Parts: sequence; C-alpha cells; structure tokens
Amino acid sequence: MRAMEQLIEKAARDLVSSKYAIALTGAGISTESGIPDFRGPQGVWTKNPEAEKRAYQSYQRFQEDPRGWWHERIASDNEFGEMRMALPNAGHLALVEMEKLGLLKCVITQNVDALHERAGTQNLLEYHGSTAKLRCISCGMRFRREEFDLDRLLQEERLPPHCPECRGLVKTDSVGFGEPIPGYVARRSLEEAWQCDLMIICGTSAVVYPFAQLPRIVRQRQMEVERSTSTGIYAVENVPAAVIIEVNAEPTPLTFEGVSDYIIRGQTGEILPSILKEAKRLISATD
Repeated sequence: MRAMEQLIEKAARDLVSSKYAIALTGAGISTESGIPDFRGPQGVWTKNPEAEKRAYQSYQRFQEDPRGWWHERIASDNEFGEMRMALPNAGHLALVEMEKLGLLKCVITQNVDALHERAGTQNLLEYHGSTAKLRCISCGMRFRREEFDLDRLLQEERLPPHCPECRGLVKTDSVGFGEPIPGYVARRSLEEAWQCDLMIICGTSAVVYPFAQLPRIVRQRQMEVERSTSTGIYAVENVPAAVIIEVNAEPTPLTFEGVSDYIIRGQTGEILPSILKEAKRLISATD
C-alpha cells in the first residue's frame, strides 16, 4: 500500500511542477460509471458479435445509403440507453477540478459517452465524437442532438438530416470504423501532444489508432538540458520533454514498451481523486 501512496505522491508532485499537463482517457474511466466496454469479458461486442459486425460496416453503410442508415439508427437508438443514463464518476470530477485549479490544460478522450462534458470539463477534445451530438460530414459543423427533431424527420420522410450551414449530410458525431477523425480534433490533439510536458493516461490500453499514437508522439519528443560535469564544464544532454503517467487497472503496451514513465494500478475513480488531494496539499503548503 505504501508503494501506491508513494506513486500517488510522485504523480501529484509531477503534476504541480508541470507547466502544461493534459490527460488522455479511455473506456476504463467510463466502465466505472456503469458503461460496459466493447471487448472486455462483459463487453458489448463480446456478448453480441453481430453488434461488432454492424459497427465495422456502419460508416460504409452510411455512405451507400444515408436514408436507410438513419432509419436503422433511430430504430436501434435504445442501444445507447445505458450510456445516456450514466453519470460522471469521481475520476471525471477529479479531472474537472484539476482543470479549475489550472493544473490540467486539456482532456482528450476516446469515449463517446459525453461524461467529461457533463462533468464540466471545459477544454475537451472528443477524439471519436459524442453520442450527444450530430456532425455534418461536409463542413464538420457539430450540433446537439436536440437541434434536430429526428422523429419528425422520420415521420415526414425527410431523412437524412441536412446541415443548415452548407446543406451537407448530417450523421451522428461518433466516428465509425473507416471514417476519418474530424480534421479539427485530429489537429488540436496533435498540438496538445506537442505542447504538453506531462500526460496522464487514464483507463485506456492505447491500442486503438490513431489515438494510441498520441502518447508515443509525446515519448519521442526530446529537449536539451545543460548539465554541469564533475570537471565544471557544462554539457548538453537530451532528455524526454514530458512525463507520462498511466492510471490503469492493468499494465498496457505503453507500460511494456517503456512509453510511460510509471503506472499507478487501480481504479481511476480512486486514484485521480487521491492525486488531486495530494496536489492540493502541495499547493497549500507553498502558499
């Protein structure tokens, strides 16, 4: 237990001393809110392989027949009932408070459940979109779902929805297999990865690309540090430009590949509040 406490204290010190910290989050933080993952033992696709097959075909289906795709989507909308009923947990709320304190500059999430937004995160990049939004595939404009009366459009045979700005086709904001990551989100995520000096990876195994490339990009960054040698001569040394911390239940490829500096194993809803508490103690001790 003491080893865990030491890692939490180290993470808090690293966070407080950072100038530009960001967080990446994945399914692990959402499962703690009761949202099942996709490929785990109780995952949605594990229990229903047909749902996985449909997911892989969904974007192609939209391209081929957007009207039929929307009819199917509205008919199966109850699939997302659990997601809409879920509430942000202590991990989401800890990230929000870190942001309010100025310790955390941005959250980039793989999750489409909108829990970070509902928790109150302000600088949020939803890498794979959100079930709470719709998006024009032509101009990239995003809309709240309630901005479109989908049931009425269905009844009046006016599906698919069209963008009020450019008249392009509108689909759900969630990014499907084979669908490009929206340009703005991809670009901003890379900018954050190049700017950060600390990355906290929460509840993701980082095996789904291109999202999984972000911590690897951060790990490749180097900076020059001038150090004094025993002879009194200064030498320039290349060192990692950022600290990468994993908060995950189990080790991941990032752990084994040496991408992360260290891992704190456990539930994000327990560890992130503990890091926050220690960070606040450190801040108050210096005031």
